[in-house]
Amino acid sequence: MELYEQIRREYEFGAGTIAGVARKLGVHRRMVRDAVRSATPARRKKTERPHVKIEPAAAFIDAVLAADRKAPRKQRHTAKRIWERIRWEVPGCTAAERTVRHYVELRKQELGFGRRETFVPQSYEWGVEAQVDWYEAYADLDGERVKLQVFSMRSMASGAAYHRAYLRATQQAFLEAHALAFHFFGGVFRRLRYDNLSSAVKKILRGYERELTARFIAFRSHWQYEASFCTPGEGHEKGGVEGEVGYFRRNHWVPVPTATDLADLNAKLLADCHHDETRMLAGRTESVGTLLLTEKEHMLPLPIDGFELAEVSSRGSITQAARRCAPTSTPCH
Repeated sequence: MELYEQIRREYEFGAGTIAGVARKLGVHRRMVRDAVRSATPARRKKTERPHVKIEPAAAFIDAVLAADRKAPRKQRHTAKRIWERIRWEVPGCTAAERTVRHYVELRKQELGFGRRETFVPQSYEWGVEAQVDWYEAYADLDGERVKLQVFSMRSMASGAAYHRAYLRATQQAFLEAHALAFHFFGGVFRRLRYDNLSSAVKKILRGYERELTARFIAFRSHWQYEASFCTPGEGHEKGGVEGEVGYFRRNHWVPVPTATDLADLNAKLLADCHHDETRMLAGRTESVGTLLLTEKEHMLPLPIDGFELAEVSSRGSITQAARRCAPTSTPCH
């Protein structure tokens, strides 16, 4: 813009000719003519380059995005996930991740998809804190699409995480998933951070005070950890597990997984949790699995005895099927 102004001034008050202005300012005569004609530079036309390398995968990408329109919003493909699938499922396509990202971005804009999720990683002392959350996801079980409640616990130091799906987010499922997660991690964290979920919190009092359910208090006492609860409406206070849920959804719930039953699905989720231990988180020099080995040395030891999940009524009868939180127990659904 400043150059155009200089050209116009030189033409009006200086050299006075197109050739003279071009010679004095060292620009092409075409630019001088354009500047004399208009004080605003014309917008340059962007040449659309053909996507030669993406052509073998274009139909595959379009099919994936079309299927995503019917998939749950949080179980849709990211550009990176599509690129990873292309590497395995579209032989002969050598398009770089950047090329795939660009093509996917254009196609998503045309289809009206929203922006991707992001999260900020944090660092904590070994074995001190893990964050817990429930989230919804869909899976095709025995040919039928089923809405599931998925338990997630994430270590804030190593970044390791445990996921397990249930048909309902009952208190028994909530407590059982904790026990299975502790055995997965190889120890107990000193503090767990939660939302104010009904499985643990009976009533929110003033400030950080909570009236907890008797069953949760007994469970927490058995495993000897401290419970911390987020301020109502401030979910970012447990941003670590929310970021983990987003990552796990994009990489292991996309496309919508298929399984014969819930046990088969949970076996797959467990394998996915172990696979994620090979990840290298941003700013780290060691994998999640290597960091978890270090963290285990700082965690509380697992208790010898299991915890009875079934509650006993005042008449002495068991209100639910008796079950202990031990590594050999059969999980509830």
